[in-house]
Amino acid sequence: MKQLNIDEIKKILPHRFPFLLIDRIIKLEPGKEVVAIKNITANEGFFPGHFPGNPVMPGNLIVEAMAQAGIVLFYYSKLKNTDPKDLIYYLGAVKVRFRSPAQPGDQLKLTAKPLKLLASSGVLHAEAFVGNVKVADAQISFSVKQTNKNA
Repeated sequence: MKQLNIDEIKKILPHRFPFLLIDRIIKLEPGKEVVAIKNITANEGFFPGHFPGNPVMPGNLIVEAMAQAGIVLFYYSKLKNTDPKDLIYYLGAVKVRFRSPAQPGDQLKLTAKPLKLLASSGVLHAEAFVGNVKVADAQISFSVKQTNKNA
């Protein structure tokens, strides 16, 4: 079982503030499962407008956080010998159910397990929890393209 800190995550994901939405990988079993953490702070830039007086993390950002965790799983499962700078990820279809809000001070635990992983695409089942409460679950499909820009 592997764990990754934020610096190791940044080596894989192209995202940066404010769109890097995972802080730590606490469990990584290539081809099987990833568990990531997103600490939700009151300083997040979306809270003043979503919603004033009742801040709630936008659902699309929860989906994006689940997808980012899934990218890490896919990278370690299929692409570990590829330079991450040569990869572009495309989000495909998302089937999602939102069940409960995530608010400032919460810690999202994001899980992703493969339903199907091919050489350049995949389908994942992902879930987001705050404590033991399921916030969202989703089926996420994606593809990856190698750019060879460093070749």
